[in-house]
Amino acid sequence: MRILCIDYGDARIGVAISDPLGLTAQMLETIKWKKDIQKPLQRIREIFEGYNCEAIVVGIPRNMDGTAGPREIKTREFMRFLEDELPGSKIVPWDERLTTVMAQRAMHDLGIVAKNQKSRIDQMAAAFILQGYLDSLK
Repeated sequence: MRILCIDYGDARIGVAISDPLGLTAQMLETIKWKKDIQKPLQRIREIFEGYNCEAIVVGIPRNMDGTAGPREIKTREFMRFLEDELPGSKIVPWDERLTTVMAQRAMHDLGIVAKNQKSRIDQMAAAFILQGYLDSLK
């Protein structure tokens, strides 16, 4: 039961995946993109099908007070593109508040230099989002 997780951003999309038992999340890759939404959608489809995933968790960037802001609106629009790309697939929104901060802190604690962090932070944030979702299933 593999589950894919997406940390959506305007220039980079962090991707994480669960182990086959659905217990732990692992960083997978960062998809870099600019204007053409089809590039990341095609790559996500390849990963989803290649790992035979049963669902995609998408991090929803809520405001700290719980309200929806501009980032959440963009992310939900991306979710609609995902639904069109993978019709019938289970796509789960998941609160991602503070996951990027957690990822930055973890990178710092691991001694990874800031200039090398950007793409890894997105992957790690996706892994934190996914782990939170997996833990909620227990």
